[in-house]
Amino acid sequence: MMKLLKQYVVGFRLRQGLMSLGLSCLVVHAAVAAYPDRALRLIVPFAPGGNIDITARTVSPGLTETLGQVVVVDNRGGAGGRIGTEIAAKSPPDGYTLLLGSSGSLTVNPAFATKPTYDPLRDFVPTSLVSNVPLVLVVHPSLPVRNAKEFIALLKAKPGQVMMASAGVGSNTHLTGELFQVIAQVKLTHVPYKGSGPALIDLMGGQTHCIFDQVTTSVGYVNAGKLRPLAVISAKRSHVMPNVPTMAESGVNDFEASTYTGIFLPSATPKDIVQRVYAAVVKVLDQTATREAFERLGAEVIKSTPEEVTRRLRDDLVKWRKVQKQTGITLD
Repeated sequence: MMKLLKQYVVGFRLRQGLMSLGLSCLVVHAAVAAYPDRALRLIVPFAPGGNIDITARTVSPGLTETLGQVVVVDNRGGAGGRIGTEIAAKSPPDGYTLLLGSSGSLTVNPAFATKPTYDPLRDFVPTSLVSNVPLVLVVHPSLPVRNAKEFIALLKAKPGQVMMASAGVGSNTHLTGELFQVIAQVKLTHVPYKGSGPALIDLMGGQTHCIFDQVTTSVGYVNAGKLRPLAVISAKRSHVMPNVPTMAESGVNDFEASTYTGIFLPSATPKDIVQRVYAAVVKVLDQTATREAFERLGAEVIKSTPEEVTRRLRDDLVKWRKVQKQTGITLD
């Protein structure tokens, strides 16, 4: 009798467990099916006004329309993108926190960090890349140089006296400037900010002298005469700055840099939700208005698959780790 009673109890508990598991699966399925049912946030790991912020505000209205819920841009600047990126990595993987990651925050920063706080390949799942933007060397108009050759000559004559602004320690703008110093064999004094926006404000105010900035954020100030461009850091000239030579044309070889962006989610996000976000991003990038907006900014739309994003991140991590070994630069 006791044996039969025990068998009954075990069987009852097993049926309860299976019923609970079934209900849990139904709840999860229902949650995914209803996604999104509230506002989403798109974390930008830099201050307002910079290239990454502008990119987010260019795509967020389209994402809002496509997903049917408001996509709020959430600026979390600092430490060259590390602070905001780490916040995104540790956010609940429910699809309501997106990251506008960049080459600087996802590959440059981890490659130079002595103790990386996140792994872009482990902690995030990609959707699509969004845009690619070449960098440009711009200076305050008071600096007595008109091209990259004169700039290098000035730096050699006054080592450490010219102040270089950046979007933060470990940002793409910072380490591009460090690489330039190695290649040109010159010395600049680094002044980090919490994003390109505040860095450009101080540069125009004369508190610093130069910045290796994205074309998208500098072009308006260049056209207004507030900043002077010396050279674009790309293989070909930018269509929004057609009269500005490349670094190679200026005599500085093997020196190219750009900033690309993409939309990512925490790695444990359900695949169905990742696919929905991916489809929404691709739809927005296919819109003529989006492409024209990026073109006006000097950026190139680079729609891609998640697999292509992963390969690019992996390749860039290898590249920047080699640069780290060459320069010896580390980030605490």
